Amino acid sequence: MKIDLNYICLVLGMGFVTYLSRMLPATLLSKQEIPKVFVKFLNFVPAAVLSALLFPGVLMTENKLNIGFSNPLLIAAVLTFPLAYKTKNMFATVLLGMGIVILYNYFI
Repeated sequence: MKIDLNYICLVLGMGFVTYLSRMLPATLLSKQEIPKVFVKFLNFVPAAVLSALLFPGVLMTENKLNIGFSNPLLIAAVLTFPLAYKTKNMFATVLLGMGIVILYNYFI
């Protein structure tokens, strides 16, 4: 197997940019006091990013909005939400969601 030098440079460049974009703010802000308003704002970022990744995958099928009983991912998401909210156990939530999708596809 021959590895092209361009791919190696690309991977190293992407690694450098990723490292730089994470370490530069951490280095510059490590000695400064961050305002509480900004910290409170940053606490919402993970939920917003997760929602932006999750909702299109659950609500869209074949590039069309599908909010109905014909969407097994939506059914699984709605049925697994109470377990996720109550237990905050990601492993159990994923297992339940996968089981619901498998059962849905098998029986319907």
